[in-house]
Amino acid sequence: MYSADLSKEPQRASPGKALLLDVARQSIEWGLRTGEPLAVDPDAYPPELRELRATFVTLRHAGQLRGCVGSLVASRPLVADVAHSAFKAAFRDNRFPPLEASELDPLEIHISILSSLEPLSVPDEKALFDAIRPGIDGLVVRDGARQGTFLPAVWESLPEPSAFWRELKRKAGLPLDAWSSRWEIFRYTVESLP
Repeated sequence: MYSADLSKEPQRASPGKALLLDVARQSIEWGLRTGEPLAVDPDAYPPELRELRATFVTLRHAGQLRGCVGSLVASRPLVADVAHSAFKAAFRDNRFPPLEASELDPLEIHISILSSLEPLSVPDEKALFDAIRPGIDGLVVRDGARQGTFLPAVWESLPEPSAFWRELKRKAGLPLDAWSSRWEIFRYTVESLP
């Protein structure tokens, strides 16, 4: 069941969810010491942080992307998913070397809490471009084992739907100048921290 209200602008997280930024940083610090993500007890956190939710954690160092990893489908309590995603963004994003201790203090941490994925049944690119909302929707494209997603924040660097879609297909390893009815396409919104 799709739970997000797609008629609204992206949501800002509640004050209780602000605790998640501390959890993300603690998980990265723990990972530097132990090589493992922080194990959290969801029962020690407010009820809203115990709900099953999917998250992405994006790390920036000196304004540059330093890692971005997450999950598309809710399978863990929110607080545990953030700890897991933060660790993976810092140490398991294969685009970057593992984070070093010297990078921790100036590290910017951004958390995206995803809504459920909403399937888009569109016959062609024009219909897709009419269905998505730049700056609001994240997209997923899937073709068998090939998959790619862009969070809504990617619209800042790719504001045109055609460029956004083309780069998402590139990320998923799909043909850039093609359309296939077998591709599965989903949209989602996020709550952002900070």
